[in-house]
Amino acid sequence: MFDFVRNHTKIMMFVMFLLIIPAFVLVGVDGYKGMGSTGATVAKVGSQKITQTEWDDAHKREVDRMRASMPGLDVKFFDTPQARYATLERLVRDRVLTDAIQNTHLSTTDARLARELQQNPTIAALRKPDGSLDMERYRQLAASIGLTPEGLEEQVRSDISMRQLESGVVGTAFATKAVTDVVMKALFEKREVQMVRFKPADFATKVNVSDADLEAYYKDNAANFQAPESANIEYVVLDLESIKKTITLNESDLKTYYEQNAQRYSGKEERRASHILLNASKDAPAADREKAKARAQALLEQVRKAPQSFADVARKNSQDTGSAPNGGDLDFFGRGAMVKPFEDAVFSMKKGEVSNVVESEFGYHIIQLTDIKVPKQSSFEELRPGMEAELKTQQAQRKYAELAEVFTNSVYEQSDSLKPVAERLKLEIKTASNVQRTATPQGAGVIGNAKLLTALFFADSLEKKNNTEAVEIAANQLASARIVQYTPARTLPLAEVRSSVRDRLNAKRSAELALKEGKEKLAAWKAAPATASLPASVVVARDQTQALQGTALDAVLRADTSTLPAWVGVDQGDAGYLVVKINQVLPRPASADLKSKQERAQFAQWFASAENQAYYNLLKDRAKVQMKIDAPAKEAPTTGL
Repeated sequence: MFDFVRNHTKIMMFVMFLLIIPAFVLVGVDGYKGMGSTGATVAKVGSQKITQTEWDDAHKREVDRMRASMPGLDVKFFDTPQARYATLERLVRDRVLTDAIQNTHLSTTDARLARELQQNPTIAALRKPDGSLDMERYRQLAASIGLTPEGLEEQVRSDISMRQLESGVVGTAFATKAVTDVVMKALFEKREVQMVRFKPADFATKVNVSDADLEAYYKDNAANFQAPESANIEYVVLDLESIKKTITLNESDLKTYYEQNAQRYSGKEERRASHILLNASKDAPAADREKAKARAQALLEQVRKAPQSFADVARKNSQDTGSAPNGGDLDFFGRGAMVKPFEDAVFSMKKGEVSNVVESEFGYHIIQLTDIKVPKQSSFEELRPGMEAELKTQQAQRKYAELAEVFTNSVYEQSDSLKPVAERLKLEIKTASNVQRTATPQGAGVIGNAKLLTALFFADSLEKKNNTEAVEIAANQLASARIVQYTPARTLPLAEVRSSVRDRLNAKRSAELALKEGKEKLAAWKAAPATASLPASVVVARDQTQALQGTALDAVLRADTSTLPAWVGVDQGDAGYLVVKINQVLPRPASADLKSKQERAQFAQWFASAENQAYYNLLKDRAKVQMKIDAPAKEAPTTGL
């Protein structure tokens, strides 16, 4: 199909023209957009679909958000099946809660939204000295998470409504003292035990394995001795670094850039001033403002007669409690740090000069300019390395947008080789061996990217060895790869894995002997406890896991202790068998009153969280949520002995 499209491009364009134009006429542009495919469905909430594209976009936003909040964090930590699936679960949860909000007719008013935005410290930092919001920086903040300002506000509105919905459950959940005491007692109960471990290693010398045994085990477990499919590949990457290598800076452009940015590189001028403030807010009565202004005028005449007394006058008369004890000193500051009337006055004065009375939103100021710090302007040659790097990055970013389309089209139109796109864009063709369908711990960078590997092992790339589509593997980074040599999965011959087969069979039979011996001893000791030879007793509990943990600890703490001593046998698989004699149940000692209150508060939070999760599960059932993607396997928990 793809070959036909490539070989008959003009015919296909004509056919598409005939099909698309009537569609626009019938349903309009917006309607046609709504009909477009956005990828496979990965989940459903009622009749609503969540597509692969939505999932990918949401995960990219999540990674970008984490990168912005923790710049030093390795984002590969989030490029795992588990992290991606967690993003899908959050998408589903948001969709479920949004439906519940609509069904319960909850809404967030404009006033509530405004309060939320005003209380947000990130947004508060975007305010100008005059208190107004810097809209350009606000738009940049929204764009950094892939939203418009309107979209950001709608998301905040939705978050408020979700909190309101969940608070109806969390805020009304409570756990009685009796329930809390019962749970805490069971949770922190201690048991005095004696343990004997039957380890497979202790039985290894009793195992005899023949060649016939090895062959039989190998035949029955052939799936455990397979070499996974792999491929030798070649790939190209278009990114800012590769584009920078093609950029040659013009000397005149570099000098122009220096002239335009020399002041920025050198730093901004700073000024130091002292002031005397007479408070008078804008909403104060006119008579009070006139009184403050007259007082300021009188103080101005006083300091002009004796400028050296400015600090003393400020200490005695200024109503700025922060600077008055320091003689009105405000230290050094640059433009943008003070309200505009104050700033305009300071940056128009000469050193040592005293201003006229300056009116601002805070009242009336008398200002003395005490110092000027003029930054040293660096020379062109001093700044050349930094300017070259900066200018190359800027030009590379602009050029990337142009070349990304060229890259995408080239790897598709000339799909049997990466050489044309490499020569056209001056890219290096790199190679990698033994690349597998799923990223391995050794796989890093480009060849460890899950999206690229999926495209690489897709049927078209696998069978025809065509280029993959252009895959965005990171911000401003596109890659395409092709298989040079493919090796399908195969069962390794016994001769190659004989040692591994022997080790596995020895371990299996050693574990079987340990299990058998352990069960026999358990039965014998139950029948005749006096014959048991046991080590010294230890105390085990959920908050004391040094001696016992994992499934073994669970088995001991769940054992019936109505009759003591009690005996427990725990099959630990490859780790062998554990026999435990429970001698005593040690009740939890009474907690101090403060600690008891803290524990009840903690349990109340657990209880509320469980109630909230149960409510969400109910909403999921009502919404008939369907996950079309299987959850990735979690790492197996460590089984303690």
